Amino acid sequence: MMVLHPQYIKDAKGNKTLVVIFAEEFNKIMDLLEDLEDVTVYDEAKKNDDGERVLFSDYLKARKQKHA
Repeated sequence: MMVLHPQYIKDAKGNKTLVVIFAEEFNKIMDLLEDLEDVTVYDEAKKNDDGERVLFSDYLKARKQKHA
């Protein structure tokens, strides 16, 4: 588990309104979010997979014809 060291900035009423974290911690959070997004996209693709496969060479031919 990642350990964070947040610092809070409060408004005049004492409500926490902003959070400050170290850049290294922020970068780790962003990396984890990107990994989570990759997993989510993979899971969605896997769920919609109908099993049909296309050879890459056939894909390139079809793409070339489509953009000709």
